[in-house]
Amino acid sequence: MTLGASARDKLFVAALLTPCLLFVVVFAYYPIAYSFYLSLHKIVLSLPALGQPFVGLENYRTLLRDGVALRSLTNTALFAFFSVGLEILFGLLIALVIHRRFKGRGIVRAAVLVPWAIPTVVTSQMWRFIFNDKYGLLNFALHGADVGSYTAWLADPGFAFGAIVVADVWKASAFAGLLILAGLQGIPEELYEAARIDGANAWQRFRRVTLPLLKPAILVALLFRTMDAFRVFDLVFVMTQGGPADATNVLQFYGYKKIFAEGLMGYGSTISVLVFVVTFAVAMMYIRVVGTRLFGREA
Repeated sequence: MTLGASARDKLFVAALLTPCLLFVVVFAYYPIAYSFYLSLHKIVLSLPALGQPFVGLENYRTLLRDGVALRSLTNTALFAFFSVGLEILFGLLIALVIHRRFKGRGIVRAAVLVPWAIPTVVTSQMWRFIFNDKYGLLNFALHGADVGSYTAWLADPGFAFGAIVVADVWKASAFAGLLILAGLQGIPEELYEAARIDGANAWQRFRRVTLPLLKPAILVALLFRTMDAFRVFDLVFVMTQGGPADATNVLQFYGYKKIFAEGLMGYGSTISVLVFVVTFAVAMMYIRVVGTRLFGREA
């Protein structure tokens, strides 16, 4: 039997898509489904004799009564709010600067990307040294050789939380800047020329031309950075270990401690499922609510 041209095209498309779909199913959907399966069981790694009894939604009821988990959820939301807001602001400033033509722009663009290129674990260790209470750069800049006046920044709940926000903003602003820069480069120069002819000053050109046309790029940056912020782990693990007094404990780190430190595989998986649900809900909110406002009904 000879296949028609249309059938051959569909077969070719299926042959190309099948490996990708298998990859997504094995490495994305299966772990999610297995985590949900584990969250419905009571599994204590240090007590294998207990087996894996099915407990239904008991782990979720425990999660709702867990004060540390609820505080971790609050910390995660606050971290996402402050860090993503500052990253979008600094990313916009970075994009506006490196979009302009000036001598040495290539070097500046490369320098801006350095924080993003550094692995998060290395970034975390660097900022841990900067905030160190005995030999930290911040204390030295403020007090010089007067070691007795040094402050234990990471031992103070407020400063510790601010420290992980600062570290994340320092690293991720360049990524937001790159996404916004791509949007800037797509704005036709003729629009600015027309605005100049109409007598618009620099601020009016930014507010009436640049900012409205940048909204799609800003939305993409907002979406990616918010999803990353809700999954923050490395910064907390290296810099504060969730302390002091759970002031920097976030959901991802709390789930890690439950699984690997306390051996509560079922309950830790419940926390992981919560992280997934929150991240998914936030992404859908951006796409449906914010996206609709930007692109209209077709978004």
